[in-house]
Amino acid sequence: MQILKKWFPLCLSGLVLASCSSEVRRDPGKVYMPDMAYSRAYETYSVTPEQKEALLKKGIHYSNVPVPGTMKRGALFPFDIPKDPEGDTANYYASRQVKNPLTNLDAATMVEAERLFLVNCAICHGPKLDGNGPLYKGGDGPYPAKPATLVGDAKYEAMPEGQMYYSVTYGKNKMGSYASQLDTRQRWMVIAYIKSKQAASKPAPEAATDSTGSKK
Repeated sequence: MQILKKWFPLCLSGLVLASCSSEVRRDPGKVYMPDMAYSRAYETYSVTPEQKEALLKKGIHYSNVPVPGTMKRGALFPFDIPKDPEGDTANYYASRQVKNPLTNLDAATMVEAERLFLVNCAICHGPKLDGNGPLYKGGDGPYPAKPATLVGDAKYEAMPEGQMYYSVTYGKNKMGSYASQLDTRQRWMVIAYIKSKQAASKPAPEAATDSTGSKK
């Protein structure tokens, strides 16, 4: 025990001095199973066709495209209509048949839907959904073309929910895709909010009258 007490401080001092060496070690030393420690990491969707071809020459079969018909874990309400090829609009028009799976949103969910719209959409379409967001600003903003008037334009008020969802998911004309900013449920929530504002802007139908002129 006395010997241990005598040599332990010396060994500890030597270890401290060795670790404080001014030399910079460039060699990380031996790594057990390096393929597991340093895996080939590729950012999703970032590998180009040329890079995939180069990997294939090395015997690495890599695809950065999800398997058709699959959806990521945790996603809700899959949208089975793919994006149209360049110059085609068949799927865009087919999306008209898709209905919003979210019906009768409660007050709290509608408040969240409004927040999502204001954060992601109002910069172009405006907080009042009149197409006069900060990017347009009555023609004085940095964006020269007026964005779609979601409330007040018969074209967009008549647009089916599924077609709106297609546009939000894949982008349409000058509007880019919002699939990375809004998940599937949030996209349907925003569309439900837009449709609610469109419905609220329409005048209430007049009550029918009978032959005596009295309202039924």
